[in-house]
Amino acid sequence: MCPSEADKKRMARAKKPIVIVTRQLPDVIETRMMELFDTRLNDDDHPMTRDELVAAVKTADILVPTLTDRIDKGILAQAGDNLRLIANFGTGVDHIDLAAARERGITVTNTPGVLTEDTADMTMALILDVVRRVSQGERLIRSGEWSGWGPTTMLGHRLWGKRLGVIGMGRIGSAVARRAKGFGLSIHYHNRRQLPEHAEQELEATYWESLDQMLARMDIISVNCPHTPGTFHLLSARRLKLLKNTAVIVNTSRGEVIDEQALTRILRDKQIAGAGLDVFEHEPAVNPKLLALDNVTLLPHMGSATIEGRIDMGEKVIINIKTFADGHKPPDRVIDTLL
Repeated sequence: MCPSEADKKRMARAKKPIVIVTRQLPDVIETRMMELFDTRLNDDDHPMTRDELVAAVKTADILVPTLTDRIDKGILAQAGDNLRLIANFGTGVDHIDLAAARERGITVTNTPGVLTEDTADMTMALILDVVRRVSQGERLIRSGEWSGWGPTTMLGHRLWGKRLGVIGMGRIGSAVARRAKGFGLSIHYHNRRQLPEHAEQELEATYWESLDQMLARMDIISVNCPHTPGTFHLLSARRLKLLKNTAVIVNTSRGEVIDEQALTRILRDKQIAGAGLDVFEHEPAVNPKLLALDNVTLLPHMGSATIEGRIDMGEKVIINIKTFADGHKPPDRVIDTLL
């Protein structure tokens, strides 16, 4: 007796991997995931509690977390044997214990490359905002205290001819440099490795092996490196004191790269001109002392927040899952690159 259509559908569903998605994704991505996999969605988009994450790793064949989900050793220790892939929705994987995942034979993937231009756009927006005091001017208008134009009111600085120091000249750092060059900025950078000569020539970029020496000479600092054990508080209190009192700093990477307490102090004491922060050391908590300062622009981690970028991220997640489920190595594996 041949199986009925209902039986065929049930058998097809049984072969689909169980995919648990921890946050709400763009509708087009969730719809496609429902078609391809046995997908469990987070309909109300609440950040999962630790207990919910533990329940998810016990049930899932594949987990799709985001940067707000701390997938640490304790959670992975409770994972079921069926959890074989963590398909991260995002580029950074500092919220996942890669060593613990490797020990358990769990593959980890991410979504590189698709957020480069969006994040670089936001970095450039923050540079313009802080240097020209755009947000300060907007707040002045809303306060009702603006008394009209004056020749010495709301003076910022000219971008043209200033020195930009990029910390981390990867995809995003290079995209920032290309944009900044169009604004007449002189491009300098510090990186783990010096770029090939042709890349330096294209960007007209000067390499600094010493981060300290670069910091002391720049007008603008753009932080574009990932958060790793080696970059935690890379911009320490000591290094922040090297900056000129006219310098500004912009961070669209990870809050942990900067000692936030030290940065707050030097902003409060006007030891630098200003800062633009899209990320924070203890997200979503923001230092209350930062909130009280007028010389800093604060954004809610929205550097990559474009519709196009989120859909591109989701499509990469789907490709990684589908490739893995078909028995092949996913294209965006990061577990192999653990240092």
